[in-house]
Order: sequence, then structure tokens, then C-alpha cells
Amino acid sequence: QVQVVESGGGLVQPGGSLRLSCAASGSIRSINSMGWYRQPPGKEREMVAFTGSAGSTDYADSVKGRFTISRDNAKNTVYLQMNSLKPEDTAVYYCNAVMQTVVVPTFTTYWGRGTQVTVSS
Repeated sequence: QVQVVESGGGLVQPGGSLRLSCAASGSIRSINSMGWYRQPPGKEREMVAFTGSAGSTDYADSVKGRFTISRDNAKNTVYLQMNSLKPEDTAVYYCNAVMQTVVVPTFTTYWGRGTQVTVSS
């Protein structure tokens, strides 16, 4: 069974930092891209940061210069370092991974269940 599990969310004051982690596990053959998305209260899910298999990265304009995505291929893990957090960054943060698995050999997107990030004083 393949799992994608996020961790590291919590409550932080404006201007603070958090580091999210996302680990993929199970019968994985290969991982293409991994990314972070978020869904603020009452709004639709949006892309936050993305990293491709060759190390390319992309960010939403709203987080450029504040958030950094990184990836440890040996651990099938992606991180999101979030600095200078703002109240508008409050959301449930979801991780996804586009993977080939033993059971599903075509590249398929797998999602985690999300972790809450709240930025408030």
C-alpha cells in the first residue's frame, strides 16, 4: 500500500517559520514530481510549490522569496520551509507525489491527507 503523509503543521505567529515534511512510502518504483498545495478556509486548493524529477522548482507568486521546497530522493521525502509567514498563509497544506508503484505501473498522482498551518497572533 502506498502512502503520502504530511507532518510539521501547527500554530505560528506572523513573521515566524515552519517546516513541513512529506514522506511517500510503500511499493514505490519511481517518483516523478512532488509538490505542495494548500486550501485556505472557504477557498479552492492552490499550488504552492513544485519540484520535478530533475530538481526543477516552481512557486506560487504569493510565496516566492519566503518558501523553499527541497527534496531528499533517498528518503522519498519533500520539504517545505516556510519563512516570514503571514495570516493569509493559513490553510490546510497538502502534499502530492506523481509515482509509479508495483501495483500501478503508470505515473499516478497520490495525495496526502493534509496538515493544518495557522498563522495568528
